[in-house]
Amino acid sequence: MSLARVYSRAGVGVTAPLVTVEVHAGGGLPRMSMVGLPETAVREAKDRVKAALLNAGFQFPAGHVTISLAPADLPKEGGRFDLPIALGILAASGQVDDRRFDEFEFIGELSLSGGLNPVRGVLPVAIEAGRAGRGLVVPATNGPEAALSRGGVQYCAESLLGVVAWLEGAGSLPEARVGECVDAGLNGTARDLADVYGQHAARRALEVAAAGGHNMLMSGPPGTGKTMLASRLPGILPPMTEEEALDAASVASISLPGLDLGNWRVRNFRAPHHTASSAALVGGGSKPRPGEISLAHHGVLFLDELPEFNRNVLDVLREPMESGKIIISRAASQAEFPARFQLVAAMNPCPCGFHGDRSRNCVCTAEQVSRYRTKVSGPLLDRIDLFVEVARPKQIVIPGKGEPGEASSAVRKRVAAAHRIQIERQGVANAQLEASGVKRHCRLTAEDELFIENAAQLLSLSPRGCQRVLKVARSIADLEDSKSIDQNHLAEALGFRQPV
Repeated sequence: MSLARVYSRAGVGVTAPLVTVEVHAGGGLPRMSMVGLPETAVREAKDRVKAALLNAGFQFPAGHVTISLAPADLPKEGGRFDLPIALGILAASGQVDDRRFDEFEFIGELSLSGGLNPVRGVLPVAIEAGRAGRGLVVPATNGPEAALSRGGVQYCAESLLGVVAWLEGAGSLPEARVGECVDAGLNGTARDLADVYGQHAARRALEVAAAGGHNMLMSGPPGTGKTMLASRLPGILPPMTEEEALDAASVASISLPGLDLGNWRVRNFRAPHHTASSAALVGGGSKPRPGEISLAHHGVLFLDELPEFNRNVLDVLREPMESGKIIISRAASQAEFPARFQLVAAMNPCPCGFHGDRSRNCVCTAEQVSRYRTKVSGPLLDRIDLFVEVARPKQIVIPGKGEPGEASSAVRKRVAAAHRIQIERQGVANAQLEASGVKRHCRLTAEDELFIENAAQLLSLSPRGCQRVLKVARSIADLEDSKSIDQNHLAEALGFRQPV
């Protein structure tokens, strides 16, 4: 036959739309043309594929070869289409049997010798192929990643020759296996809260934040343990579900570093430097790539020295903090990335860092302190649930001396139990409750409603701030396995709501 059709997939954000590779081998002068918005790396496939076919012992068609990548209006990038293009050429020139082409999708970059090199973004491809009811053939290096999808069947191939032999029934391809991955519940690399001596109020706030998925801001002089506390939050967060793990792994799969299988089902902890641009934080580029907030999906985004970030950079966080996603639009393309992260931030009380510190006098003027604190906008602060002052301990804490804090394993049990209550009751963590969910699951008695109304007037809380107080109180009640919110829970939540 002179026409062949092979299925593959492109990469657009964390999605993998179907691409049909059609190859026609006709007469005329020897030439190869490609249509369907191929970018530079895809156009270069013509030379890679031709060399790979010849070096693998196949014949290259002598006439005009036309390659179509449909849909034509979808930009194609990367070397992922090398394998389907090569198979299409072989099928169109009658060198390989195409009977199994309708049952499978193919992805992989060819070396000049005919070997298969790994490509980025295989996990979203495997997920979409499984949903479409087709199997998937990937480079051997990408096999463990593809097997994470748990849907459909994935085969690993070392070379073009191996794929052709398998299609002809003269050989076999091994099924992809996940291999050894770390389980979040057994991960021993997380830092332990037992290393934190003292700071009981901050430890309590950290537990409440972990239980309900709340955003948190810590303020205090340098060296009081703000970064130390934040880095221990991932160790007390509830275990990731299979769906959450796949969502987070899909983002990592399309990122430049790629997916680290050793961190499977381990919540990410991202800590960008305060010089990061808005594109680095939320994603961007001419070909949109995920930023730090997406790489922290279902994990923690830690912003140390919060006022040192550019205010415009911080304000781009406001929308994804509410919606859990970020849409990046360019003139020629648009990509959507998930961004359901838990924000933990830390800051000094003033430029010198010692405003209100008992051990050292502050040298900043009142104007300098005010200017420093107003670098963080009010609307962003209104989206933070817990404000915690991390004061300097009255006595110097020497590591190994004194009573250590409670271990992360014990705190994680309480957090997991509270999280399980929330999922069974409402399907999401308390921090993600919509207004209707707050009304249904955070009901108060008439006396407690009057209490919260008076407190809101005294503290000048916005309607959003009041809702966040109720969500935090609901998390505190869940930690105590209380079915209702009482005044003690509200009082503690209001204590966390006062900006530091």
